[in-house]
Amino acid sequence: MERKILIVGNWKMNKDVSEAVVFAKEFYPEPGGFGDVDVAVCPPFTAMAALKEAFTNTGIMLGAQNVFYEDRGAFTGEVSPSMLKDLGCKFVIIGHSERREHMKETDKEIGRKVMVALKHRLTPILCVGEDLKQREMGRAVGFVRVQVDKALVDLSSEEMGRVVIAYEPVWAIGTGRTPTSGQVEEMCQAIRATVAGMAGAVAQGMRILYGGSVQKENIAQFVQEPNIDGALVGGASLRAADFRELIAQAQVR
Repeated sequence: MERKILIVGNWKMNKDVSEAVVFAKEFYPEPGGFGDVDVAVCPPFTAMAALKEAFTNTGIMLGAQNVFYEDRGAFTGEVSPSMLKDLGCKFVIIGHSERREHMKETDKEIGRKVMVALKHRLTPILCVGEDLKQREMGRAVGFVRVQVDKALVDLSSEEMGRVVIAYEPVWAIGTGRTPTSGQVEEMCQAIRATVAGMAGAVAQGMRILYGGSVQKENIAQFVQEPNIDGALVGGASLRAADFRELIAQAQVR
């Protein structure tokens, strides 16, 4: 089954509204768009309304960096899935390693967020990945497979088919250290096998991304692998020209 490449820019806590608008003007694709690649940008919440307007009729999709698992209520500082839908969101990043570490998000919370995103027809980008110690001890594959299982265990096969998984080895995020494409392919293959064990043939249509010091210089080597369907891009998505070039380099499959 052929899966369309997906490139997602995760801006993290960068760019105010005016900076986001400047980026959008510089980033607009050439006539014909981005070819055979889906593109999404996940800015801070404060810039989402401006980018919703800026991205109209461009083919660029909007995503969020987090979501809460209730629709409304006394949850100071949280953002609900219905609020994201109102802003034109298509995707939402869930379980990023930075939130697992700094905000102490648990597998249970992450699973609830995946479920509520699906309920509201948002596409969850579920992040999984091992730290350096787990990698060096030979436990990386087993650890990641458990993360996948815990996040998806309560979903139906149809719901699993609407999830995107992003493999982000914690030791490679923002460090400049990058695993080989073979190492990433091995993990993405294991992730797909895990989903296949839970949901059968649905796994063949699931898009699995790689994230971790992805650059325009190395994206092609990853997407050439059969089980890597794109990338979740951090720092390299902050510069419009570089991000556009990265997307162009991803058109190799």
